Amino acid sequence: MERESEVQFIMPKNYESKAAIIAEIKELLQKSQSAVIVDYRGLTVEEDTALRKSLREAGVSYKVLKNTYVKRAADELGITGLDEALNGPTAVAFGLEDAAAPARILKKFISDKKKMEIKCGIYEGKAVDTKVVDALADLPTKEVLISMLLGTLNETVAKLARTLKAIADKMEETAA
Repeated sequence: MERESEVQFIMPKNYESKAAIIAEIKELLQKSQSAVIVDYRGLTVEEDTALRKSLREAGVSYKVLKNTYVKRAADELGITGLDEALNGPTAVAFGLEDAAAPARILKKFISDKKKMEIKCGIYEGKAVDTKVVDALADLPTKEVLISMLLGTLNETVAKLARTLKAIADKMEETAA
């Protein structure tokens, strides 16, 4: 009895898991307001744990990723200009709630520890250099901006109240 020969396309065993990781990176890139790509070499376990904790508290997702996965996800989203940065050990901090949070936290951490290096960033769906990442890091937090706005509004209302009181006092003087 002759067996019918079957031609099968055999996928690598981990192809589905690679596709799932790439899909997750794409989703994070789409959901995030910004992303910062760093070289994380030189960190101790304690330093890495502390960094991850501070990022997590700020609503930042931080992942150590394979360069090829990040490149493929970025390519599928039309984000170009990352090739040079995607060499060596790579971690990506995705700013899901605040565009400046990943840059701010990583810049402070790097200045304190003198370890790690910011390679580049992604902002508004485009690759940006370290100068833009630094500019993002220097932006005040949302809470500070709100308090600045409220302070300005409060001062404006206070000036209006003083002006109206002065007018009312002047009218009383002239009427008397």
